[in-house]
Amino acid sequence: MGIQSSRVCVVALAGALAVAFAWGCGKAEETPPAAAPPPPAPFRTPTGVEMVLIPAGEFLMGSESGEDDERPRHTVRVSAFSMDRFEVTQSDYEGLMGRNPSKFVGPDRPVERVSWLAAVKYCNMRSLKEGLQPCYDAQTFQCDFRANGYRLPTEAEWEYACRARTTGDYAFGNDAGRLQDNGWFKADSNEQTHPVGQKLPNPWGFRDMHGNVAEWCNDCYDAGYYAQSPLQDPAGPASGEERVLRGGSWRSPPEACRSSARYSEAPGLADVCFGYEAYGFRCVRRGP
Repeated sequence: MGIQSSRVCVVALAGALAVAFAWGCGKAEETPPAAAPPPPAPFRTPTGVEMVLIPAGEFLMGSESGEDDERPRHTVRVSAFSMDRFEVTQSDYEGLMGRNPSKFVGPDRPVERVSWLAAVKYCNMRSLKEGLQPCYDAQTFQCDFRANGYRLPTEAEWEYACRARTTGDYAFGNDAGRLQDNGWFKADSNEQTHPVGQKLPNPWGFRDMHGNVAEWCNDCYDAGYYAQSPLQDPAGPASGEERVLRGGSWRSPPEACRSSARYSEAPGLADVCFGYEAYGFRCVRRGP
């Protein structure tokens, strides 16, 4: 083979390699992003309640575009914990407490007309039923976070579970028009609660985080707490006259159902007081 022919072969080979390289780079750029990890699998407790074990993690809590008490938006780290997949139902509540205080009666509807004190008494009863150490002192109702029994979620735990690694106004994004597919609120509830689990789940499988009943949290309420809350497992102020409610309810406007929206109420008012037909709860346990 002559020199000229060799040069032609070399040039042709170089061109082919260049095309192959460019094609390979193009294919790499077209590779889709890695799929999101699957949601945590639910499990059933000895008392028959479905829960989800949530991994420890970090998220941005609050909202700079929301109400004043949702600011500043700040980083929070949360230890692993389990949370009820659904709001506590009337069937579950009556089975342990022997009574059903709800206005909108139905075994699969969330229990309502429940004060904060009634909710923590249920947590203790559920703990005892399963042979666990109750979290709440029977006299002072102070919470022992080291106990392995059930309690109400902290605000940070509740919002972490609601967001499920999302960052928008709701777990499904910023479009309030999609709330009708994801929660029972003022526009679609027909002024009443509905059986749990009828709307779409959030990315971690939780239902009714945006509506149906507003959910009690363990925390005392402080409008300025976010500016001074600790980075790891914030548990709210040491004392306060009101307790936090999250998630909005069947009678709430869309903005009250946002992931970061905060509300509060006195913990010990009589169950029949006006407004309590919109208050329910779900339980958590500390992680393994």
